[in-house]
Formats: sequence, structure tokens, C-alpha cells
Amino acid sequence: MRHPTRDGLAWDDNGLGPVARWTRQPDIEAIERVCRRALNLNHNVDCTVQLHANGEFSKLYAVDSIRGRHIIRISLPVDPGNKTLGEVFTLRLVHRMTDIPVPKVIAWDETINNELGFEWLLMEMMPGKLAYYRWRKMTDPQKEILTKRVAEFHTQLLRCGNLGQGFRSIGTLGTGPNADYNSAVTPSPGPIVDSVFFSGPRCNYPVPRGPFDSSHDWLRAYLDLIIMEHTNALAKAKTEDDKEHAEMVLRLARKLLRMVHKIFPSLVFPPEHTVLWHDDLSLKNLLVDNNGRVTGVIGWECVSTVPRWMACQMPAFLRGPSRKQKPNRDSYTNLAPRPSLPAADEDHLDNEGKTELYWIHLMEYDQTQLREVYQSRMTQLLGPEWEKDVEEARLKVDFLGAVSRCGTQFYPIRVEQWVDAIDRKEFISLMQALRMGIKKEKPSTTPSGTVTPNKVHHERPSSSTTSRVQQEIQRHERLHLAGNSAASVIFRTGSPTKTATMTGGWTPSRPSSVNSHRPTTSWKGSVSGASGSHLETPKSPVSVHVRRRSSDGISLTSLELPNPKSPVNVHIRRNSGSTSVSTTSSVISGTTVASSKLG
Repeated sequence: MRHPTRDGLAWDDNGLGPVARWTRQPDIEAIERVCRRALNLNHNVDCTVQLHANGEFSKLYAVDSIRGRHIIRISLPVDPGNKTLGEVFTLRLVHRMTDIPVPKVIAWDETINNELGFEWLLMEMMPGKLAYYRWRKMTDPQKEILTKRVAEFHTQLLRCGNLGQGFRSIGTLGTGPNADYNSAVTPSPGPIVDSVFFSGPRCNYPVPRGPFDSSHDWLRAYLDLIIMEHTNALAKAKTEDDKEHAEMVLRLARKLLRMVHKIFPSLVFPPEHTVLWHDDLSLKNLLVDNNGRVTGVIGWECVSTVPRWMACQMPAFLRGPSRKQKPNRDSYTNLAPRPSLPAADEDHLDNEGKTELYWIHLMEYDQTQLREVYQSRMTQLLGPEWEKDVEEARLKVDFLGAVSRCGTQFYPIRVEQWVDAIDRKEFISLMQALRMGIKKEKPSTTPSGTVTPNKVHHERPSSSTTSRVQQEIQRHERLHLAGNSAASVIFRTGSPTKTATMTGGWTPSRPSSVNSHRPTTSWKGSVSGASGSHLETPKSPVSVHVRRRSSDGISLTSLELPNPKSPVNVHIRRNSGSTSVSTTSSVISGTTVASSKLG
């Protein structure tokens, strides 16, 4: 029987949304005992367990024994029972019906009725290293081969299901009341496991959780969550900024809710055709060997069956701004080389003496080229119908993008402009609206008295009608979308003052789920100069997370540093202007959390 409690889990708000926190830590000795029992190892046989990685809702531990190398995932009870069972059933099905290299499940417990007090899943460790750390060293042909291989994986997932026809309804495999792991019958979708539905107080909101018969029902439930969340926020608002933001989100969410039935039919019988879709197939979920060949696909925690139109998107590692021209390496700033690290240190990206901005732009160029490779391979595998499916899915994918941005701090005004344009049957892409904005001209009358139709054109906001802070916000958004994201950060620590300067760029941080309501913008940079003996050079990129609090400010909410030893004073200056964000706060476990207005 599944345990309904969420013991061990708490939710904090970092300004961008709820963040899961462990109220107690898994016990290493208890993990070892669980692994020994699952692997049938007696106490005289060596079995070592050590932390391997931290996830958003789980911790991964590497297990080494005479049985080989394994991974055990200890999960927070964010969706008790369902999250672990969903991953088990999904991995089993993918392993049985495709040639996608996924971990083999050894044992699991979807309850907290065990000596760990947490859900756990033991599986084999896949060979290879994360493609994220090898991408810069891979050749163009190797990147093309990887992209084509991912297209083949997605083709197989589209056919995965009953008689190669996919599934009916939207949800997570194995979470229904009649799911049986030992049955050879393909499992049916049950309640959906998604951070959209279980993050923070949302887990208690009275909305349907699935399985959903149609896109219409699923998106209505999603929007109902947003409306409930911001109705509560409005009632508790303590400042005009908070009130303004909640009102803006509610207005936009209600417009989207009224539009759902215009894009998605409200009555579907039989339930909508759906497919298994890995919504976070990033370079951090692809394992490769020394030649760039895919050896493993990981990150199946919250994978569900979704409408086929969602699977017409690019995989996560190919999404990004368009950059047609390859960046000229010589035109970017040279940085002092970092101290050499052991070859086994896979958490190190070699910048080869170049600013991080060069690598950001090179990645955008790679993505632009490889999107064509991916699309071409998908068409080869599925025929011309695939291109038709992609074209017909554009409006639906954009609508989902508008919904996912609805409750966030970024671009609500431009999302609303897009919604209003679509409501007028003026069809433009969401990204185009986010990049340029939309202005509707007033109808004009011809000399003959005929009223000419409204015209829509894209407009960059006029600086004469906005405050200086709003201009900075708009400039930041344009730079963000255009890929021109150069910036520098100066860190001042200690007494007497020690300083370090880093240069890098603003990039979007993708949510853990395609439906996530918490996208952020991060600044990542590399050291270009430092002074002061006790100010250590970071061994990994520095991340500064920034959110748009409301229409009149940008707030710095988190600075991640590799174990700084004293409070940090942070100044962020963009190349586009002199306005800065500043904050000073205490450092706890390598992270400062603060809120400082820009201006």
C-alpha cells in the first residue's frame, strides 16, 4: 500500500517558486544495508556507497560491489509512491520495446515503510560520461551522429505502446490503481507525475491529476492551478508589487482559460492519442563514450505520456536562440587559464582560455545547425507526414509555452500581447512576440470612408514612455532573446576588501519539466582576474539567478559560489548600460540568498 505522508520533505520559496528541501538526510549505513539485501551480498563482501549527484527531488548514490556498479536513487516524497512507480514502469517498458540504452531496474520500494524512511530505486549504472562535459571536444560529425541517434530514439518512443500505436490519455505509466509490474501487458497512463502539479502548495489544490482524456482537460487543470495559486497570493499580498504581479497573472491565466477550447477540442472520444516523451533530453541526460557515441539515456523520473503534438518539439539539447554565423574565436576575450584539474574530474568544463560568452555563442550555432539535422532524420524515419505534424503543432506548442510562462516573472506583458493577437486570429509565433513585442494599430479610414483592417507589427518599447529601470528590464530581455548577453560580475569579500572579476553571459535555465512553471535566467561566467590571497578561484562556473519581480524591478535572488568563506558583495553590470544590481548577504553552504532591487 502506498504511503500518503510527505515526511522528510519541506518546501521553501527562493523568490522564483517553491524549492524542495530535505528535513533529514538519508543514512549511508542504511543505504548500504538496503543495497546489500537487494544485491544479495553478505556482510563479508565489500560494498561501498557514496554520494554521486544531487537532483531537484532526489539524491543519487554510487554503489560498488562484486555485482558491479549500481546507482540508487533516494527520492523525496513529492508525489508519494507515484514518482518511483512511474520511473520503474517507464524504464521497464522502454527497455523492453526499444533499443534506447536505459538503466536496468534491480529493486525498489515506492513507500517510506523501510529503514531509509524514503522511496528508493536501485538500478544499474550506465557507462560513459555526461555529454555536457564532452560536447566542446566533440567533432561536428560526432555531434551530427549523436543528433541522428536521438532522432531514432524519439521515433521509437512515438511507436512505444499498445501494438506500436502509442497510448490513450495523458498521464504517467504505472500510477493507476490497477498497475501490475509483473504483468506483460503494457501499462496504461495513470495520474500525472509533474512538478507543475506537486510543487509546494499545489499538491493540495483540488484539481484533477489525470489521467486526462484530452489536451483540453489537462491544460484546464494546469490553468486552474495557476489561478488558485495567484488568487491566494493576491489575498496575502503585502506590497503593491506583489498585488500587481498577482493581478497580472490572474488576468492572463483567465484569458488563456477562455481560449483553451478554441485550440483544443473539449470533447474527445476515444481519449486522445498520446506518446511517451522524454521532455528533458538535455546534454546532462545523455551519456557518451570517448567517441561521442550515446551509451545511456537517463533522467526518466517524471516522464509521462503526452499529446503527440508535444513530441513535435525539438529535444531539449537543441533548443536555443538561432545563430547562423559561427562565432569567430579570435574576436572573443582571452582569459587566464585555470589551474589544471585531474582528468577524472568530469565536473570541469575547459574554457581553453576563452570567455564563457564564446562557448555560449558556439553552442547556439551548434544548435542552429543540428536542428536541421534532427528534422531531416525524423522526416527520413517517419516520412513527409512528420513535417506536416510539426507544422500543425506550432500553435499548440506556443499555447503551452504561454501557459508555462503565465505564472512566472518573465515576459507576462508580451505573452498577453501574443494571446490577444491569437484571439484576434492574427497568428504569429510566441517566440517572435517575446523577442519583439506586438503593437496593434488603430483602424484607419480611407477617403472613401472604408475602414482598413487593423495591422500588427513588432515594436521595441519606446524609451520615452518607460522609466529608466523599465528600460533596463526591456534591454535585458532583448539581449536575453537575441543572444547578446555579455556581462561582468565583480565580487568583493572580506576585510580588507578582496576582489575578483568574472565575465560571462545571461542564459535561460531550463525547468526540470517541459511543463514547469519556474524558468529562470542565470548569469554564468569565468574568472578574468583576482586579487587577494584568501579569495580562491572557483573550480566551476559562478551562477547568479535573477528574476523579474514585477514591472518595475529585477531582483537578485541567488548567488552560487564554491564555498566562499565570508559574506559576498555582488555587483552585476551589463555591457548595455551602467545600471547595476547589488546585494550583501551571509553565505550558507556556498549560496547567498537575497533580494535587491535594480536601479
